[in-house]
Amino acid sequence: MKKFLCLACLLLVMSFILTGCGGGTSGEDTSWEDISAKGQIVIGLDDSFPPMGFRDGNDLIGYDIDLAKEACSRLGITAVFQPISWLQKDTELSSKNIDCIWNGFTMQGRENDYLFTDAYMTNRQILVVMEDSDIASLADMAGKKLALQQESSAQAALDESADFKDSLAEVVTFDDNLKALMDLEIGQSDAVLMDEIVARYNIEKQGKPYMVLDEELASESYGVGFRLGDKSLRDKFNETLNAMKADGKMEEISMTWFGKNTIAE
Repeated sequence: MKKFLCLACLLLVMSFILTGCGGGTSGEDTSWEDISAKGQIVIGLDDSFPPMGFRDGNDLIGYDIDLAKEACSRLGITAVFQPISWLQKDTELSSKNIDCIWNGFTMQGRENDYLFTDAYMTNRQILVVMEDSDIASLADMAGKKLALQQESSAQAALDESADFKDSLAEVVTFDDNLKALMDLEIGQSDAVLMDEIVARYNIEKQGKPYMVLDEELASESYGVGFRLGDKSLRDKFNETLNAMKADGKMEEISMTWFGKNTIAE
């Protein structure tokens, strides 16, 4: 009986050892294989962020939309666009409700939280005021009310600029940039801190009575953000985007949306 028990214990220990050894492959990165097998990638975005991604009726359009569709076409998969709450973007990605964030996504300050592609566009955080405003510089905002999108790159830039932030009378936040701009239009805020790309689109394409100040609060770069473990998936998209830069397709899409080449060097 004792021999039988010893043999049983030995077999049990060996099974644990073998299971542990086999588990060594569980950390293997199969992110690209998984997406390729499914034939689609779910892209998270804020659908009120023109011209990067926004709604035209029931259709999602924008610069990032066109870039993503082209990249996915080259990779032989379908781009599925999933509008998300920008406040919940980290949760959406970590819970695998989405596979990446592709939406004028600022890389600076997030390098430890995401795997990014190479930068494909540069941008600035700037102040937008009404055309008839007497605000002409950051210094003129002393004692004034500033609006911005919550949990955005603008908010991060403001937090990094302590002196400017301390000079303000009040900071109000909104779910998206369009609501912040509306607050400016109705005279509730004195300025909006936001992406220059979005601001100039609203002025040039939609005829909004805004003015962009020359002085910037911060400069930044856009990249596509993936989960930290999804290196093979990130690498596939990085290679494809770099190929689109090299063969002129990215510039072609840029010219369509901006009338100029906005590609990051």
